[in-house]
Amino acid sequence: MFILASALLVTAILIYAYYKRKMKPPKPRICGTLNGPSVTSPRIKLSDGRHLAYRERGVPKQVSKHKVILVHGFNSSKDLYLPLSQEVMEELGLYVLTYDRAGYGESDPNPKRSVKTEAFDIQELADRLGLGQKFHLIGVSIGTHPVWGCLKYLPHRLAGVTLMVPVINFWWPSFNSELANREFKKQLRRDQWKLRISHYAPGLVYWWMTQKIFPFCSIMQGHPILANPRDVQTIKQMSHIPMPHDDRKIRQQGDFESLHRDLMVHFGKWEFDPMEMKNPFPGEEACRVYLWQGHEDKLVPYELQRYLAKKLPWINYVEVEDGGHLMIHEPRLCEAIFRQLLLGQPPSLH
Repeated sequence: MFILASALLVTAILIYAYYKRKMKPPKPRICGTLNGPSVTSPRIKLSDGRHLAYRERGVPKQVSKHKVILVHGFNSSKDLYLPLSQEVMEELGLYVLTYDRAGYGESDPNPKRSVKTEAFDIQELADRLGLGQKFHLIGVSIGTHPVWGCLKYLPHRLAGVTLMVPVINFWWPSFNSELANREFKKQLRRDQWKLRISHYAPGLVYWWMTQKIFPFCSIMQGHPILANPRDVQTIKQMSHIPMPHDDRKIRQQGDFESLHRDLMVHFGKWEFDPMEMKNPFPGEEACRVYLWQGHEDKLVPYELQRYLAKKLPWINYVEVEDGGHLMIHEPRLCEAIFRQLLLGQPPSLH
């Protein structure tokens, strides 16, 4: 009996040690360090010692009429495809600044990353590059949590804001629980588990996203349920366009500090409830805030966006009837998004 108990105990210890090792993410391969990826992009050094890599497009900022910071989404980078012609950018006097969020591309990871720290990364980036007191801001998909952070903590720095197909956190306290639960259950089982783990047990995110036993993430596994016809056409068109980066460079410092921490931050417990926010731009200091959503978006339920827009009447809601999740990569819509943000021009969606 003693021998059997001892054998079971040793087996249990070995299993625990094995899975503990599996649950612990490897150290990130930080750019510019020994055995780390090389630095090939311009970067700024933040006050906490981290670096942010960035890319500038459009007209020189010194002569620009409008300065826009664009925040990329999940598994993306500063080199995201933006189908604005140079002619359009010159007509608008537009300067566009994109950057690698913490842990992505060539920007240093931030183990303390949060909605608030991402917002202040944007402010420090704008200050180090001399963008002036106010700038416009666009966030795409899961890259909208830094934008919500700016709306909460830095509204005085914003000249205009666009939330582009913003990913919803089902655990924002002010969501109608019946609606949130109904839409949550429409998600694939693998994504329901991904979201639950990100919210309730973030310490298991690395294990879930790397284990081979169960399906773990529809986006990363290319599930066909995400195949909105309009998005499929956009992907086909983009496949013929030379991209300035290798996709592997996006996550070259490790999936944990880029993809996994995105999930932990976005679907974790926020420091504030966006749906309880009062208009941060009252009176004469009004700043236009737009939210774009595709009715056929297979990633973000339009029902939740409509509910959000009703709760926050200071947000101008735009819904594209057959639009998907990749609308900012469609040339016509991309131009309409920028013209609305900068000039207040109503978009033509037909």
